[in-house]
Amino acid sequence: MKVVKDKGVEGKVCVVTGATGVLCSSITEDLLRHGAKVAILVRRMDAAEDFIKKLAKKGLKQIIALKADVLDKPALEEACAAVLKKWKRVDVLINGAGGNHPKGTTPAEQMTKGVKLEDTFFGLTTDGFEFVNKLNLIGTVLPCQVFCKAMLKNGGAVLNFCSMAGYQPLTKVGAYGAAKAAIMNFTSFLATHLAPMGIRVNGIAPGFFITNQNRFLMLEKDGKTLTPRGNKVIAKTPMRKFGQPSDLHGAARFLISDEASFITGVTLPVDGGFLCYSGV
Repeated sequence: MKVVKDKGVEGKVCVVTGATGVLCSSITEDLLRHGAKVAILVRRMDAAEDFIKKLAKKGLKQIIALKADVLDKPALEEACAAVLKKWKRVDVLINGAGGNHPKGTTPAEQMTKGVKLEDTFFGLTTDGFEFVNKLNLIGTVLPCQVFCKAMLKNGGAVLNFCSMAGYQPLTKVGAYGAAKAAIMNFTSFLATHLAPMGIRVNGIAPGFFITNQNRFLMLEKDGKTLTPRGNKVIAKTPMRKFGQPSDLHGAARFLISDEASFITGVTLPVDGGFLCYSGV
């Protein structure tokens, strides 16, 4: 694969969490293709090694994988030290790790008289709600604490993954929506806090993309037919389709590039119009 030089990201040292997932693996490949150096933080090195081999076959080799859980600060600090040892700096942090969990989800969209209590909000456990919030919010805060410290001397850019659920509460996923709304608020806070140090902090809010986590919610077992929930999503999306991972590339690359040097504290929706459409 031909490397396309992009002065906005060429030569930048990028750290990406959640890089073996559908969306961030695609963003990682795009960054490499445009001349960036990328360190991915993973919990499973076997998955990372397979990913790196696939990239190498495309001629994309400026990547390393480091084992670190986003909730383990000492492991993150070790990973940061390894990046600095290899490339001497950190220019970009992309916080893509996160997700939902069944324990933070209500089977019922709404509570009616015929619905069992355990299938509603009243069936959610504290453990489930805390797990989803920890994974998403604290899993964003800790990497920022570690890697932004490495940016204090030369400045840099952070890109946090938010969600449509952060803007508009979605049925069933109360814990996930609360966590993503918190990340949007945290993004604005950190942008203000670190602005004097030349560190920009922005967010990206994907609309509905088919990922390993939501595939069963959006599509039937044949992988083509929309579920009732999938139909609702498409009806609320003016462009009448799900996003493709590549649809995030330009937005992500722009927000971390020098071309966005006067942009900080914003969360950019990439959603096919989902956010702006009331449904009527």
